[in-house]
Amino acid sequence: MEKPQILLLTHGGWGMDLLRGVRMILGEVDCVTEIPLTPELTLADYIGKVTEFARTMPEHSVILTDMFGGTTSNAGAKVGRELNIPVYSGLNAPMLLDACSQIMFDGDLNPQEVLESGQGAAKDVVAEILESLKNKNA
Repeated sequence: MEKPQILLLTHGGWGMDLLRGVRMILGEVDCVTEIPLTPELTLADYIGKVTEFARTMPEHSVILTDMFGGTTSNAGAKVGRELNIPVYSGLNAPMLLDACSQIMFDGDLNPQEVLESGQGAAKDVVAEILESLKNKNA
């Protein structure tokens, strides 16, 4: 079985900057490709690039986009629907770290777990720390 792949669709290519951070934690990661949306690309051009790459993605792969409702997510949704690939928006470091870890250590990918990692990533840091200290002192 060919290992799953992660396709990042982001405005201006910031997904690769995020990947550099993930590499600081995991080391070399070879399961991620990004197709950045740049100003010179038309929507049709962008969808064409995404479709071309997505057709090569193995089973259990996933498309991660930067923000819901944007061109990247709309392109991802069109391609994902056509090719039966899960597409999740709200790309963040825990989401990408979880997806890469699953592929690197398990050889497979559970898209639902990736989505849950991303959804649970936003925290009020001060409130979390204060609650932790409160519980520790109780």
